[in-house]
Amino acid sequence: MEKLLETIKIVNQVPQFLEFHNERLNYARQVLFNAHDKILLHNFIQAPSPSGIYRSRVICSKMIETVEYFPYKNRKFQTFKIVENDNIAYEFKYLNRERLNQLMTFKGQADDILIIKKGFVTDTSIANVAFWHIDKWLTPSTPLLKGTTRARLLKENQLVEADIRLADLKHFSKMAIMNALIGFSPLANFSLIF
Repeated sequence: MEKLLETIKIVNQVPQFLEFHNERLNYARQVLFNAHDKILLHNFIQAPSPSGIYRSRVICSKMIETVEYFPYKNRKFQTFKIVENDNIAYEFKYLNRERLNQLMTFKGQADDILIIKKGFVTDTSIANVAFWHIDKWLTPSTPLLKGTTRARLLKENQLVEADIRLADLKHFSKMAIMNALIGFSPLANFSLIF
């Protein structure tokens, strides 16, 4: 049975945006395990320290199995290797990232990969993406995983979904990556390696 993973940012003992993690986790549990009860993550998360930034890893199948805590370490991203794969699937946030890790073997000296599926832009190995177009941030309508930060920013009308093809990438001057830990992070300089 596949296990699920939720990664939650904790700032000064406050778990961030739990309602979006609850929604995604409970939807996945319902689809994968026919679980109709609702897990409320705030009942399981206890911040390890009164101050600082932590990463909580919640591992779950039908029920919560493990909750782990790690100090958060910021990572920098600037270069992305374009990797095309028409068979990759990661609809739910699985603990097993083997398929994504296999694609990462193609990154070379880049900081991460940008995955293209059937000609459309999806995600990096760890984050959803957005690109600045004229006066708004566009995010692919074809993500591998519908991330919680992406869901929140779409709900707040700060992002617009769009079909973004590989050929469209040359038209964008700005790129941002987003996930629960890094939030929405515009990249001052970015480069795509084809």
